[in-house]
Amino acid sequence: MSKDELIKQTEKTFEEIKHIDEDGNEYWYARELMNTLGYAKWENFRSVIIKAIQSCENSNVNADEHFAEVGKTIKMPKGAEKIIEDYELSRYACYLIAQNGSPTKKQIALAQTYFAVQTRRQEITREEYNKLSEDEKRLYTRKNVSDRNKYLYQTAQQSGVKNYGKFTNYGYKGLYNGETAQDIAIRKGIDPKKEEILDYMDSTELAANLFRITQTDEVLKNREFNELSILVC
Repeated sequence: MSKDELIKQTEKTFEEIKHIDEDGNEYWYARELMNTLGYAKWENFRSVIIKAIQSCENSNVNADEHFAEVGKTIKMPKGAEKIIEDYELSRYACYLIAQNGSPTKKQIALAQTYFAVQTRRQEITREEYNKLSEDEKRLYTRKNVSDRNKYLYQTAQQSGVKNYGKFTNYGYKGLYNGETAQDIAIRKGIDPKKEEILDYMDSTELAANLFRITQTDEVLKNREFNELSILVC
């Protein structure tokens, strides 16, 4: 595999573990990033995070905006639960972690290249987003929805979902009080065979669907709900 192909594969891997909150902001979990970067022990990876935080602060950047410490509940034997340390990381935080990681790890070298390229691209901030017109917000969020739908489709395939139409309607029903995609299209007065209902949503409605898509993706990856098994047919 060529270097360019490896970089593309690295990009795909990082984008697949990306999460998006209710406001459309992207973030990564440190525990998930740890595995991607080739670290097996949290203690070792945490030391890299601390170095990255120091690098952030040395650049006069507010580290709290990029490294949010959170607790994650995991299940233990016999029904017990345990809260473990984790971080919600911005793209910039991931870049700093890659820069402070072990240079002997192949994953780190690829991540450094990937995030170096990404951070050169100007990304829209929340402040910039709030200054956009409604049309600009809609187009920006619609692009995010389209991108996340691609990853959801891949996750669904890997999870064994064969009837994607039924699977998609399951998500719409949860968000729209039992309405299917066709019901929504009829309500909006569009032809679902010729037009995409997502193109007839404002930025707020699109943001709600973006959150729905990302949460469904996480459910499939974590296999948390047995009721999704009805879609694997």
